[in-house]
Amino acid sequence: MKKRVLLAEDDDDLRNVLSQYMEVFDFTVTSVRDGVEALETFNKSKFELCVLDVMMPRLDGFTLAEQMIEIDPDVPFIFLTARTLKEDKIKGLKLGADDYIEKPFEADELVLRMSNIIKRNSKTESSLAIEDSETIPIGNYTLHPKRLILSLDGKEQKLTKKEVELISFLVSHQNVVLKREEILNAVWSSSDFFTGRSMDVFISRLRKYFRDDPKITLESIRGVGLEFRVS
Repeated sequence: MKKRVLLAEDDDDLRNVLSQYMEVFDFTVTSVRDGVEALETFNKSKFELCVLDVMMPRLDGFTLAEQMIEIDPDVPFIFLTARTLKEDKIKGLKLGADDYIEKPFEADELVLRMSNIIKRNSKTESSLAIEDSETIPIGNYTLHPKRLILSLDGKEQKLTKKEVELISFLVSHQNVVLKREEILNAVWSSSDFFTGRSMDVFISRLRKYFRDDPKITLESIRGVGLEFRVS
């Protein structure tokens, strides 16, 4: 089945070239020229992936992504940008972007990255049986995998699907030192630089989520990886 992609790019020539190239590789592409049009389109349809130019009129790519995440927190997206500022890359990572590609780039590189992201996000079955459980106790917390909820004393933290997958993997390997590559390959199906930085953002979130139980620690082991410890 063809995967539906939303492409938001204000350069008409580049947008047309990318749309045609994506369609050659069996993507169904809806292309728009600015952020407002992209948000309106996103509200009306379901997409497996969004490719967003950072610098667009009316609504920039970062602001657009923030509003998309409020509608669908699990939507994967790629940023396209002509800017090389480190701050922009960090901002994109913090937003949870699946990739960040600097212009100029080759169309086949973009399509390859798109295919890899969709492959990672379209897994119908997790290798972790823990995700099929109704509730999982984690120290004083309770994980509700199917509901995408982490609860403590009646307070609920809404999670994304990727956060549940990461927590589930760590819980199933608690009190064991894991190599970064093990976690990345198990949860992201990739261990490249970008996914490594993305994982760091997710780990920071988990530390905040579990901070109210001193029995739970998520420790970075320098030069090795991580250990999720429940005492």
